Amino acid sequence: MKVVVLCSGGMDSVTALHWARAHHTVAAVLSFDYAAKHNHREIPFAVEHASLVGAPHQTVPLDFIGKLFTSDLLVSGGDIPEGHYEDGNMKRTVVPFRNGIMLAAACGFAESARADGLVIAAHGGDHAIYPDCREDFMCAMGEAMKSGTYAGIQLLRPFITMTKAGIAAEGARLGVDFARTWSCYKGGEVHCGRCGTCVERREAFQLAGMPDPTKYESTPPLPRGPAV
Repeated sequence: MKVVVLCSGGMDSVTALHWARAHHTVAAVLSFDYAAKHNHREIPFAVEHASLVGAPHQTVPLDFIGKLFTSDLLVSGGDIPEGHYEDGNMKRTVVPFRNGIMLAAACGFAESARADGLVIAAHGGDHAIYPDCREDFMCAMGEAMKSGTYAGIQLLRPFITMTKAGIAAEGARLGVDFARTWSCYKGGEVHCGRCGTCVERREAFQLAGMPDPTKYESTPPLPRGPAV
Protein backbone atom coordinates (compact mmCIF):
# COMPACT_ATOMS: atom_id res chain seq x y z
CA MET A 1 0.00 0.00 0.00
CA LYS A 2 1.15 3.54 -0.75
CA VAL A 3 0.93 5.56 2.47
CA VAL A 4 1.52 8.99 3.96
CA VAL A 5 2.95 8.97 7.50
CA LEU A 6 2.22 11.54 10.19
CA CYS A 7 5.53 12.06 11.96
CA SER A 8 6.13 14.64 14.68
CA GLY A 9 9.70 13.54 15.38
CA GLY A 10 8.78 11.79 18.63
CA MET A 11 9.67 8.18 19.40
CA ASP A 12 6.19 6.83 18.57
CA SER A 13 5.77 8.50 15.19
CA VAL A 14 9.37 7.87 14.16
CA THR A 15 8.86 4.18 14.94
CA ALA A 16 5.62 4.29 12.92
CA LEU A 17 7.54 5.76 9.99
CA HIS A 18 10.08 2.93 10.05
CA TRP A 19 7.25 0.41 10.47
CA ALA A 20 5.55 1.90 7.41
CA ARG A 21 8.75 1.67 5.39
CA ALA A 22 9.01 -2.03 6.34
CA HIS A 23 5.40 -2.86 5.40
CA HIS A 24 4.32 -0.33 2.76
CA THR A 25 5.57 2.26 0.27
CA VAL A 26 6.00 5.64 1.97
CA ALA A 27 4.84 8.35 -0.41
CA ALA A 28 5.47 11.25 1.96
CA VAL A 29 6.00 12.23 5.58
CA LEU A 30 3.94 15.03 7.17
CA SER A 31 4.72 17.10 10.27
CA PHE A 32 2.55 19.87 11.69
CA ASP A 33 3.81 23.10 13.22
CA TYR A 34 0.96 24.22 15.43
CA ALA A 35 2.91 26.60 17.72
CA ALA A 36 3.63 23.98 20.38
CA LYS A 37 6.53 24.69 22.72
CA HIS A 38 8.47 21.71 21.41
CA ASN A 39 7.75 21.84 17.66
CA HIS A 40 11.14 23.40 16.92
CA ARG A 41 12.90 20.54 18.73
CA GLU A 42 10.98 17.58 17.28
CA ILE A 43 10.29 18.48 13.64
CA PRO A 44 13.99 18.38 12.63
CA PHE A 45 14.05 14.74 13.72
CA ALA A 46 11.04 14.01 11.52
CA VAL A 47 12.92 15.57 8.60
CA GLU A 48 15.97 13.45 9.43
CA HIS A 49 14.08 10.16 9.56
CA ALA A 50 12.11 10.96 6.41
CA SER A 51 15.46 11.31 4.66
CA LEU A 52 16.62 7.99 6.15
CA VAL A 53 13.64 6.15 4.64
CA GLY A 54 13.97 8.03 1.36
CA ALA A 55 10.63 9.84 1.52
CA PRO A 56 9.84 13.52 0.91
CA HIS A 57 8.92 15.56 4.00
CA GLN A 58 6.45 18.40 4.34
CA THR A 59 5.76 20.62 7.35
CA VAL A 60 2.20 21.92 7.44
CA PRO A 61 1.79 25.24 9.30
CA LEU A 62 -1.21 25.38 11.63
CA ASP A 63 -0.40 28.67 13.33
CA PHE A 64 -4.09 29.41 13.91
CA ILE A 65 -4.04 26.77 16.67
CA GLY A 66 -1.50 28.76 18.65
CA LYS A 67 -3.57 31.91 18.22
CA LEU A 68 -7.07 30.60 18.84
CA PHE A 69 -6.81 27.45 21.00
CA THR A 70 -6.20 27.06 24.73
CA SER A 71 -3.55 24.59 25.92
CA ASP A 72 -0.41 24.76 28.05
CA LEU A 73 1.33 22.79 25.30
CA LEU A 74 1.22 25.89 23.11
CA VAL A 75 3.66 28.79 23.20
CA SER A 76 0.68 30.96 24.12
CA GLY A 77 -0.17 28.74 27.13
CA GLY A 78 1.08 28.39 30.69
CA ASP A 79 3.88 26.27 32.14
CA ILE A 80 4.09 22.60 31.19
CA PRO A 81 2.99 20.52 34.21
CA GLU A 82 5.26 17.91 35.73
CA GLY A 83 4.38 14.47 37.05
CA HIS A 84 3.02 11.18 35.76
CA TYR A 85 1.61 11.33 32.25
CA GLU A 86 -1.77 9.94 33.36
CA ASP A 87 -2.26 12.54 36.13
CA GLY A 88 -5.26 14.83 35.79
CA ASN A 89 -3.10 17.94 35.54
CA MET A 90 -1.68 16.63 32.25
CA LYS A 91 -5.01 17.46 30.62
CA ARG A 92 -3.67 21.01 30.52
CA THR A 93 -1.44 19.87 27.63
CA VAL A 94 -4.34 18.62 25.51
CA VAL A 95 -4.80 20.66 22.32
CA PRO A 96 -8.52 20.46 21.51
CA PHE A 97 -9.24 18.15 18.56
CA ARG A 98 -5.61 18.31 17.42
CA ASN A 99 -5.62 14.86 15.80
CA GLY A 100 -8.94 15.55 14.09
CA ILE A 101 -7.54 18.68 12.47
CA MET A 102 -4.26 17.02 11.49
CA LEU A 103 -5.94 13.91 10.10
CA ALA A 104 -8.36 15.98 8.02
CA ALA A 105 -5.51 17.94 6.45
CA ALA A 106 -3.37 14.83 6.01
CA CYS A 107 -6.25 12.93 4.39
CA GLY A 108 -6.63 15.60 1.71
CA PHE A 109 -2.88 15.57 1.18
CA ALA A 110 -2.83 11.76 0.93
CA GLU A 111 -5.50 11.71 -1.76
CA SER A 112 -3.68 14.46 -3.64
CA ALA A 113 -0.48 12.39 -3.40
CA ARG A 114 -2.40 9.38 -4.81
CA ALA A 115 -1.78 7.40 -1.65
CA ASP A 116 -4.07 4.68 -0.35
CA GLY A 117 -3.55 5.08 3.38
CA LEU A 118 -2.50 7.32 6.21
CA VAL A 119 -0.39 6.09 9.16
CA ILE A 120 -0.71 7.57 12.65
CA ALA A 121 1.15 6.41 15.77
CA ALA A 122 -1.67 6.77 18.31
CA HIS A 123 -1.18 4.12 21.02
CA GLY A 124 -2.78 2.61 24.10
CA GLY A 125 -0.98 4.85 26.57
CA ASP A 126 -2.45 7.97 24.95
CA HIS A 127 -6.00 7.01 25.87
CA ALA A 128 -5.94 8.26 29.45
CA ILE A 129 -6.00 11.98 28.71
CA TYR A 130 -6.29 12.40 24.93
CA PRO A 131 -9.84 11.76 23.64
CA ASP A 132 -8.70 12.14 20.02
CA CYS A 133 -6.25 9.24 20.39
CA ARG A 134 -8.83 6.69 21.46
CA GLU A 135 -9.91 3.90 19.16
CA ASP A 136 -13.55 4.98 19.03
CA PHE A 137 -12.40 8.35 17.71
CA MET A 138 -9.94 6.75 15.30
CA CYS A 139 -12.65 4.42 13.98
CA ALA A 140 -14.95 7.38 13.36
CA MET A 141 -12.23 9.38 11.63
CA GLY A 142 -11.24 6.34 9.59
CA GLU A 143 -14.80 5.92 8.36
CA ALA A 144 -15.04 9.65 7.53
CA MET A 145 -11.77 9.52 5.58
CA LYS A 146 -12.80 6.40 3.69
CA SER A 147 -16.24 7.71 2.76
CA GLY A 148 -15.10 11.27 2.14
CA THR A 149 -12.45 10.52 -0.50
CA TYR A 150 -12.64 9.00 -3.97
CA ALA A 151 -9.56 6.97 -3.09
CA GLY A 152 -11.19 5.57 0.06
CA ILE A 153 -8.16 6.59 2.15
CA GLN A 154 -7.55 4.06 4.94
CA LEU A 155 -6.43 5.14 8.42
CA LEU A 156 -3.72 2.78 9.64
CA ARG A 157 -2.99 2.78 13.38
CA PRO A 158 -0.54 -0.09 13.94
CA PHE A 159 0.18 0.79 17.57
CA ILE A 160 -3.36 1.49 18.82
CA THR A 161 -3.36 -1.49 21.21
CA MET A 162 0.32 -1.21 22.17
CA THR A 163 1.99 0.38 25.17
CA LYS A 164 4.83 2.88 24.90
CA ALA A 165 7.20 0.12 26.06
CA GLY A 166 5.94 -2.07 23.24
CA ILE A 167 6.63 0.70 20.76
CA ALA A 168 10.15 1.09 22.15
CA ALA A 169 10.74 -2.62 21.63
CA GLU A 170 9.31 -2.48 18.10
CA GLY A 171 11.51 0.51 17.28
CA ALA A 172 14.58 -1.37 18.50
CA ARG A 173 13.62 -4.29 16.26
CA LEU A 174 13.36 -1.89 13.33
CA GLY A 175 16.71 -0.29 14.10
CA VAL A 176 15.38 3.11 15.20
CA ASP A 177 17.95 5.40 16.81
CA PHE A 178 15.87 6.80 19.66
CA ALA A 179 18.59 9.30 20.49
CA ARG A 180 17.42 11.03 17.29
CA THR A 181 13.86 11.58 18.54
CA TRP A 182 12.26 14.17 20.81
CA SER A 183 9.58 13.86 23.51
CA CYS A 184 9.88 16.70 26.06
CA TYR A 185 6.97 19.13 25.93
CA LYS A 186 9.07 21.93 27.41
CA GLY A 187 11.21 22.18 24.29
CA GLY A 188 14.48 23.08 26.03
CA GLU A 189 18.03 22.27 25.02
CA VAL A 190 17.73 18.77 26.53
CA HIS A 191 14.82 16.68 27.79
CA CYS A 192 13.75 17.93 31.22
CA GLY A 193 13.13 14.42 32.59
CA ARG A 194 10.17 15.58 34.71
CA CYS A 195 7.23 16.51 32.43
CA GLY A 196 4.60 13.93 31.52
CA THR A 197 6.13 13.03 28.17
CA CYS A 198 9.63 12.70 29.65
CA VAL A 199 8.25 10.46 32.42
CA GLU A 200 6.44 8.36 29.80
CA ARG A 201 9.64 8.10 27.74
CA ARG A 202 11.80 7.12 30.71
CA GLU A 203 9.22 4.58 31.88
CA ALA A 204 8.92 3.05 28.41
CA PHE A 205 12.62 2.25 28.13
CA GLN A 206 12.66 0.92 31.69
CA LEU A 207 9.65 -1.38 31.14
CA ALA A 208 11.05 -2.55 27.79
CA GLY A 209 14.35 -3.45 29.49
CA MET A 210 16.23 -1.21 27.07
CA PRO A 211 18.98 1.35 27.64
CA ASP A 212 17.69 4.92 27.42
CA PRO A 213 19.94 6.97 25.08
CA THR A 214 18.29 10.26 26.07
CA LYS A 215 20.15 13.10 27.79
CA TYR A 216 17.96 14.50 30.59
CA GLU A 217 18.30 17.64 32.66
CA SER A 218 17.41 15.55 35.71
CA THR A 219 16.18 12.02 36.43
CA PRO A 220 14.29 12.05 39.72
CA PRO A 221 12.52 8.82 40.75
CA LEU A 222 9.69 8.08 38.36
CA PRO A 223 6.34 9.18 39.82
CA ARG A 224 3.63 6.61 40.33
CA GLY A 225 0.54 6.72 38.17
CA PRO A 226 -2.84 7.71 39.55
CA ALA A 227 -4.76 5.13 41.53
CA VAL A 228 -7.34 3.28 39.45
